[in-house]
Amino acid sequence: MTTSHTIAVLGLGRMGGAIAARLAAQGRDVVGWTRSGRTSGTVKTTGDAHEAVARADLVVLALFDGPACQQVLDDVRDSLRADVIVLNTSTVAPTEAARLARRLGPAYVHAPVLGSVPAAVAGALQILAAADRDALERVRPVLEALGTVHRVDDAATAAALKLIANNSLAGAVLALRDTLRQADALGLPRTQTLDVLELGQLGGLVARKRPFLLGEPTAAPAHFTIGALAKDMALLAAASDTPLRSATGLADVAGSPAGPEDDIAVAAAVPAVPDAVLEPLRAYIHGHATGDPAHFRGAFLPTAHIEGVRDGAFVSWRLEEYCALFHGRPAPDEATRTRCIDAVDVYGSVATATMTLIHGADTFTDIFLLARTDDGWRIANKAYHRHV
Repeated sequence: MTTSHTIAVLGLGRMGGAIAARLAAQGRDVVGWTRSGRTSGTVKTTGDAHEAVARADLVVLALFDGPACQQVLDDVRDSLRADVIVLNTSTVAPTEAARLARRLGPAYVHAPVLGSVPAAVAGALQILAAADRDALERVRPVLEALGTVHRVDDAATAAALKLIANNSLAGAVLALRDTLRQADALGLPRTQTLDVLELGQLGGLVARKRPFLLGEPTAAPAHFTIGALAKDMALLAAASDTPLRSATGLADVAGSPAGPEDDIAVAAAVPAVPDAVLEPLRAYIHGHATGDPAHFRGAFLPTAHIEGVRDGAFVSWRLEEYCALFHGRPAPDEATRTRCIDAVDVYGSVATATMTLIHGADTFTDIFLLARTDDGWRIANKAYHRHV
C-alpha cells in the first residue's frame, strides 16, 4: 500500500487517534471518523463515516469492542468497495473476531495490537495479524509503520492471544495494588516503596506510572483505562469459561472512587479492600486469639451458621452454639498459633474471604460470606475445612 492511497481510521479514541497520527506523520493520506463526533487536530476528519470509507483503499477499525465494530461495519457496508481491506485493531472476543472474518472473507485483517498510546506514536506496537496471505502483504507496509508484525493463524487466535496478553497486564496491576497495600500496612513510605519496586520485576510499570501511584495531580492522559482493561478481562473470562480473578478485581475497582476512565495505574493506588470489610474478619481473629466469644458476636450476623466436618460428621452450628465452644481464655498454645487473611473479594454489598488458621497440629481453611448491613459489614456464614 503506497502513500498515495487513502486510509480511513474509524475510531479516534486514545489508540485510534494515536494510530491515525502515526500514519499521517509517515506521509500517508489519512481521514478519520469517530462515533463521538470528537475531532483530532493531527489528522483530517469527517463527520460522515460513509464519506471516509468511500474515499479509502484501507479501512482501519480502532473501536472499543465487538458490538461497536459490528455496528460501524453495518452502517458503512454499502460504501465499502469490493477491493477495500478492513484492518481491525480493536480488542474483541475470539468469537466476534471469527464472525467478522467469516463475514468479510479475504478482505479482512484482524490485527490487535500490544502496547499503548506511546508505542503507537513511536511505531513500536507489537501487532498480532491474522489474514489471507495476499491481504496481509497488501497492508504490511501500513502495519510496519505502526510496529512489528507477528503473523497468527486465524482471527479467533489473534483475538484470544490479545486477551491473554492483557491478562498479564491486569495481573501486574493487581499484584502492584496488593504490594502497595502490604507496604502501607507496614507503614512504609510510598516513595521509598516505589523506589525499591522499580528495581524488581514490576519496575517498568512502576517507572511509567509513578505520578499516578503517588496520587499526584497530573496532566498526563490515561493511555489505557481501567474500564477498557476490565472489559477485556470480562471477555477473557467469558471466552475461556474459567474463573479469572482479574476480571472481578478490575470490575470492583472500576466501581470504586477510581472510575472506569482513569488510567490503569490508578487501580493499583486505590485500597484493595476497604477497612470496613476487614473489621469483622479481624474481630473473628481476636475471638480465636482471646477465646472471648463476644468478638464472634460482633463479627457474625445473629443468623449466621458455621459449617464443616468435625470428627467425621458434618456440623452446622448456629452462632450461639459456636460461641459456646469458647470459654473466655486463650488456648494454652496461643503463642504458637497463626491466622492469616488470604484473600478478600468485594462485589458491591457482598464479599467473600478466605483465611488460613494454624492451630497446633491442625490447619484450617475458613471460607466466609460477608454482607453489608445497616450496621456495617458482618459475616453471614462460614464454612471450614480441617486439613488432616
